Amino acid sequence: MSDRLLVLVRHGQSDWNLKNLFTGWKDPDLTEQGIAEARQAGRKLKAQGFTFDIAFTSVLKRAQHTLDLMLAELGQTTLPVKKHLALNERDYGDLSGLNKDDARKRWGEEQVHVWRRSYDVPPPGGESLKDTLARTLPYYVQEILPCVLRGQRTLVAAHGNSLRALIMVLEKLSPEGIIARELATGVPIIYRLNSDATVASKLDLAA
Repeated sequence: MSDRLLVLVRHGQSDWNLKNLFTGWKDPDLTEQGIAEARQAGRKLKAQGFTFDIAFTSVLKRAQHTLDLMLAELGQTTLPVKKHLALNERDYGDLSGLNKDDARKRWGEEQVHVWRRSYDVPPPGGESLKDTLARTLPYYVQEILPCVLRGQRTLVAAHGNSLRALIMVLEKLSPEGIIARELATGVPIIYRLNSDATVASKLDLAA
């Protein structure tokens, strides 16, 4: 099997996930459940015999904390880690910090659904999924993918929408296909890549 290993993990449950708030670039930390999810992700990877050469994460604490907990479980707390805002969650703009039910009352169920689930319609002052892809993909191509193709075993702890950007490319999904994809918190998705950066195999370590 190829050594071109790429593992993607969405951060564990955050305090604002629990409170049903739009989070975006706001910076809440993990809940107790989120901490447990991150540790469990690390244990699952260790049980599969994985070790890593480099890791990437966003500049938001919920992703960084998730990565730290996974690396502790893996016994790799000194692993080189690169942090960049290109991997941040989608910016929800004026929705950030609002309860999702309150937002529906204010703007209507249909409008909020469009903001959350459309590919290219951003909420006021925020980013669409298309906008998120536009900043995440260049970083993947320029920084993350070269590590994988060099044979560095690569771990990425980030967010639902920034990881969708990577998955869209890896799995050659359409805008409609990626919108329908939900990513569970704290579940490692393991890709092995071919030398041309296409996916040789995929394994989802869901419980």
